[in-house]
Amino acid sequence: MYDSEGLKILTERECRELLGSVPLGRIVYTDRALPAVQPVNFVMAGGEVVILTSAGSKLAAAARNAVVAFEIDQFDHEIKTGWSVVIIGHARVIAEDGEISRLRDLPLRPWTAGEPAHYIAITPELISGRRLPTPKEQAQTQKTKNQEPKEA
Repeated sequence: MYDSEGLKILTERECRELLGSVPLGRIVYTDRALPAVQPVNFVMAGGEVVILTSAGSKLAAAARNAVVAFEIDQFDHEIKTGWSVVIIGHARVIAEDGEISRLRDLPLRPWTAGEPAHYIAITPELISGRRLPTPKEQAQTQKTKNQEPKEA
């Protein structure tokens, strides 16, 4: 299925598979009543997006029990195709010792040294994705559209 712009609509399963394919995403949160975007490294654990941030960061404060968006993408300039996946869900700071010790074993490390880190988990509530078809796929889709019978 394609959207009105000609992008392939990804299934939830396809979106979840792509979530494990890249190490970098962007979290969108509210900072002083305005949208803010921050790149973050992340892992998937127990169906949740897990990120690390410093304890005193704006992100740590803003994401506490808030609705956030999380986006990942990839684009291949050579074959001119790519995809994007967006998750919307509630973020929570992970504070339980048992859960923190489990997360420390994940392949997730802070980008900067120094302040203690907070784990933030985003529980996906809405997942959507789009893929830009290759030029060959675009031509095939256009050919199929041109062959469809016209309504009278």
